[in-house]
Amino acid sequence: MLAIAFTFPAGRYHATPWGRHVNEADVAWPPDLWRITRALIAVWHRKLDPARFPRERLHELLARLAEAEPPSFRLPESAIHAHSRHFMPGKSDKRTLVFDAFARVADDDPVVIVWPRLALDKPQTEVLDALLENLGFLGRAESWVDARRALAPVDFNCVPAAESVDLETGEVTGEIVRLMAPNTPEIYRAFRSGKLEAAGIKLAPAGRPPKLKPDQKKLLTTLPDEWLNAIGVETSELQAAGWSAPPCARTVSYRRPLHALKTTAPKVVRNPAIIRPNTTITTARFVLYGKPLPRIEDAVRIGEALRAAAMSRAKRLLGADALPALLSGHDLGEHNRHAHAFWLPDPNKRGEIEHVLVHAPGGLGPEAMRVLTTLQQIKRGEGEPLRLMLEGFGTASLFDRVTPLTGEGAVWRSVTPYLHPWHLKKPEMRTPEATAAAILGQLRREWHGRGTGLPEIMDIRELPSVQHGGRALRPLHFHRFRRKSGLVQPDTLGRVLELRFAQPIRGPLALGFACHFGLGLFVPALDA
Repeated sequence: MLAIAFTFPAGRYHATPWGRHVNEADVAWPPDLWRITRALIAVWHRKLDPARFPRERLHELLARLAEAEPPSFRLPESAIHAHSRHFMPGKSDKRTLVFDAFARVADDDPVVIVWPRLALDKPQTEVLDALLENLGFLGRAESWVDARRALAPVDFNCVPAAESVDLETGEVTGEIVRLMAPNTPEIYRAFRSGKLEAAGIKLAPAGRPPKLKPDQKKLLTTLPDEWLNAIGVETSELQAAGWSAPPCARTVSYRRPLHALKTTAPKVVRNPAIIRPNTTITTARFVLYGKPLPRIEDAVRIGEALRAAAMSRAKRLLGADALPALLSGHDLGEHNRHAHAFWLPDPNKRGEIEHVLVHAPGGLGPEAMRVLTTLQQIKRGEGEPLRLMLEGFGTASLFDRVTPLTGEGAVWRSVTPYLHPWHLKKPEMRTPEATAAAILGQLRREWHGRGTGLPEIMDIRELPSVQHGGRALRPLHFHRFRRKSGLVQPDTLGRVLELRFAQPIRGPLALGFACHFGLGLFVPALDA
């Protein structure tokens, strides 16, 4: 038996059924296997290490799910069909009224999908667990999800069925809803061959692309040879090619309870059970799109631009007097222990800032998550804006496989220069040894201010440079100043450091002046 529980921490599930317009205000309920499979493929592409989880293992897992008997569902009784209305700007100052429909569900009442007679082997289970752990949303980006394997409930209320009427009594036992699921690889290959033959497409030998008419090219684009690629074809491409349904999908009829999505809120009955998700969400990760990508030398500029974009969105959504304190960093009191948001660059091996992290040790509440979900771009001077795509929310450890910033270790090395946050006294600058001791003292003072029971910083070592993309960068190569006027900056030069702690700690780790904006950033030393 295999069961997967999907819980929605924000209490919302946004998804439009295939072939329906968003303004019809319909909701794809329950989440079907087609949508779930596409989401898992996207997670593998974005977040999993292909060396550890090869594509073949992903194919094997998803093929097992597709070949098994159609699963059953347990739907929350608390689900409500809700919507919001807003005007979208158009040409010539015209505005279009848009209905944004969603299912409102209790944040501890999961949707459970169950295969009663399906058993996965250990490698398949490992892949599935990794995919579910890294799944940040299901449906639209606003549908934050916590997904994991679970014990199956016994009260299925949405099951495969052809009829919703009891043939003996004539009693209506539910309503029929048609859900999509992936076809098996064998069925898809046969379907593809038939379609290509009917369209007169004869594939040329390897290395010689066939000469095709425009309609044939469009058709061939939506019928890739590989099964996983066929599932992942964009909906817009399928619609442009004239498909009335995805060619790699089949329709399965289900019987769900009458009024499974209620129009009025019933008395909420909490489900005792399966899983209560971890509600301490501290970290969000975004991918940056733009040409050229910024370099790590501009880390503080990107950090400030990202925060400015978030504050702008927060003012629009919540009002200037209701900014989430853990995002803004304001009104937290003098003992906030750096619990508010860090806006951190996450560079690739070439030294380009390809991702950014927003990390708030004090936790990201619903309003802060709502603001971050709506971020779409950040401005960078006079250049083209950088586009943002949210990859997911979770605890810092959730992102271990995709970034070293959230790793764990006892020895940490600079990614960007550390600038000491307090002035050095004259005696502390007379010799290199005295300066090193003073810097260590400031690091310990700042580190102890972040909480109690933290491992001691045992010693530090200054390094000549930090390596990024084959380049040896010294502190002077980095931009080291904030845009905010009136700031007192005790250190304008900076240092590249190695820190050694008494015990391993978990990142992200950023210390010193402008540490909330990307300076003083460290990663675990893998060779220590």
